[in-house]
Amino acid sequence: MAGLDIGAGRVAGVAIDDRGGRPVIVSHAVERLPEGALVPALNAVNIKDRAAVSDAVGRVLERIGRPRRIGLVVGDPVAKVSQVKLQQVPTKTQDLDQVIRWQVRKSAPFAIDDAQIGYEAGFRADDGQDFIVTLARRDVIMEYEELCAALSAHAGVVDISTFNVVNAALMSGANTIGDWLLVNVAAGWESIALMRDRQLIFFRNRSADGEGTLADLVHQTAMYYEDRLHGSGFGRVMLCGGADSGNGESMRHVLADRLNTVVESVDPTKAAALAGKAGNGAWLQDALAPLVGLLLRTREAA
Repeated sequence: MAGLDIGAGRVAGVAIDDRGGRPVIVSHAVERLPEGALVPALNAVNIKDRAAVSDAVGRVLERIGRPRRIGLVVGDPVAKVSQVKLQQVPTKTQDLDQVIRWQVRKSAPFAIDDAQIGYEAGFRADDGQDFIVTLARRDVIMEYEELCAALSAHAGVVDISTFNVVNAALMSGANTIGDWLLVNVAAGWESIALMRDRQLIFFRNRSADGEGTLADLVHQTAMYYEDRLHGSGFGRVMLCGGADSGNGESMRHVLADRLNTVVESVDPTKAAALAGKAGNGAWLQDALAPLVGLLLRTREAA
């Protein structure tokens, strides 16, 4: 199994194999991108410097064994994430597809006929079943797919970063019973995922240069959680990202002070061990987390 994470500041790649029934990261690579070469966005061209991005992707693919099929992770801003609640869920998949499409049509920032839509059942309450819906422009997704295909790597699945950092946390053996919070930070954007056991109950993404600080965003989310979701407190708070820019520890302390709790790192090597004597710094954990989450989720579904 192999995957690529193509983001604003870097391209990361991972290859995973089963050894003794346990997933092991047998190779990994990270290549930097020039500033502005790629800007994840919902409603605009993402790849600004195709040559630079292609070169970086090619070098990463070479270092992880030239895989022909890959899982592909893209930045959260590439998709709009919505929560759709249905009081009655159609039994036929085709009917459910149509209902989901109709619901998100109302808030789509582009023509729904141009959309790539994915959804998954979320938290179920007395007032209905939640569905987590991701909506992206098909031509934007094709930018990434075609870039990889030109290098003979065909993407079998495409997903956003934070969903798969959540997967990595779930598969790392961390105690994820009850309500817990994940903060995922990358070049140019920040996301928050609020979880109840294994189910997403709130998601928010924003530009890193948006109004207010990350701590403000987390505080607002905590207030929403208490007031609207009747939360009784986070059993766990986890952070992914920030180490690459050197801000990881300061982010951790600020969030810990704001939420009055310990803030842990997402360690994907607890879900898939690193082969050999490869380094295991915080920056590498941040780079590996979404890829390990994607590939192990795919492995479980196979």
